[in-house]
Amino acid sequence: MRWILAGVAALGLGLAAVPFLPIGTQTAGSSSAKAPASCDGKAQVANYDFKVKDVDGGTVNLADYKGKVVMLNFFATWCGPCKFETPMFVQLQEQYRKDGVAFLGVQIDDDPALLKPFKDEYKVNYPLLLANDRQDVQDAFGPFWGLPVTLMIQRDGTICKRHMGLASKEQMEKEIKNLL
Repeated sequence: MRWILAGVAALGLGLAAVPFLPIGTQTAGSSSAKAPASCDGKAQVANYDFKVKDVDGGTVNLADYKGKVVMLNFFATWCGPCKFETPMFVQLQEQYRKDGVAFLGVQIDDDPALLKPFKDEYKVNYPLLLANDRQDVQDAFGPFWGLPVTLMIQRDGTICKRHMGLASKEQMEKEIKNLL
């Protein structure tokens, strides 16, 4: 009986998550003024009204990234897929920095003391922000049902893609080029 209840509970949770899944992408024929063709159908404007501490103790103003293509990656140092994609992000940041692309790593659900060793180990060349105790930041860009989650934001501040889980380098490059 408990297995049946567990199955029913799992099914209920799965069905409850359906409204939060991305719907897909718009085509050129279905784009609107609010969401360009390269953006998801439910594209929203990113909330840049935050100042967040970085791994080195400095303050990063998200508004400073307006006008850039931003890859906003929510991750944790304990997350295996996050560790796997970090070297790719380091490489893509180096490759596309000159084109106005900015990667930002945002640590959530993790021990802040682990961020500096993570940065050093993976030779991260983009800002790593601490948002573990910043429910306002998580509310503005979430919900997060798992990690990693990467928001791909075009220059006008529209969140064009919300990628949950790992992405290949080819996928990321395609998305970056679409946003340039």
